[in-house]
Amino acid sequence: MGEVAVKICGLQSVEVLKSMVNLPVDYVGFVFARSKRQISGSRAAELLPVLREWSSGAVPQSVGVFVNPTLEELDEVLRQAPLDILQLHGTESPEFCRKVKDAYCVKIFKAFPVKTDGTVHAGATLAEYAGVLDGLLLDTYDPEYGGGSGITFHWAAAEPYRQWAIDQGVPFLAAGGLHPDNVEVLIETLQPDGVDVSSGVETDGVKDIAKMTAFVERVKG
Repeated sequence: MGEVAVKICGLQSVEVLKSMVNLPVDYVGFVFARSKRQISGSRAAELLPVLREWSSGAVPQSVGVFVNPTLEELDEVLRQAPLDILQLHGTESPEFCRKVKDAYCVKIFKAFPVKTDGTVHAGATLAEYAGVLDGLLLDTYDPEYGGGSGITFHWAAAEPYRQWAIDQGVPFLAAGGLHPDNVEVLIETLQPDGVDVSSGVETDGVKDIAKMTAFVERVKG
C-alpha cells in the first residue's frame, strides 16, 4: 500500500488555513451543505488562494462537500470558487453525478453513509456508479446532516466498497469519527487510500493545529 492521503474537512478560516501550509495534506474540504461548518461560495473564494501558499509537497486539492444539491446551488458556488472535486454526500444518482462532472469539468467523489446496522444509505446500487466516480468515501450516516457526525462507522461494512474502488481504479477514503488516536487502527484494518477528518482535529469546534499535526504525523508515519 502506498502513502495514505489526508483530507482535512470543514475549513472556514483564512488564519487556520494559513497555519496548515507546512502540513503534508492532500485534500482540503469546504462544507457547503447545512452544517455548523457551512461556508458560502464567496467565503470559499477567499480561502482557495491560500492553497497556493502550501510549502509541504504538492498543493492540496480543494473539495466542496454538498448534500443533494441542485444544479443552481452548484453553479452559484462554482462560479465564485473553482473547486477541484465535488464530494456528494446525499442520495445523488449516477445520472446526476455524470451531469455535474461533464458540466463543470470537476472530479466527483461520492460518499456512502453507513448506518449503525452496517447497511449503506445510497441513491443507487454501487454498480450503477461504475465509470462515473473519481473517488469513493465511506462515512457514518447522520440522518440530519448526511455525514460529519464525528462517530465511527461499522468498519466491517467497508470491504465491498474498498474492493469496488480497487476494481474501478479510484481512491477509497474512510471518514467518520477519526482522530489522532484511532486513525492508525483504521488504516491497518481497512487499508484505505485516504482518510478524512473534521471534528476529530478540533477543540471546542475550532480546528486545532496541534491535533491536525498529530493526525497527519500518525497517517504519514
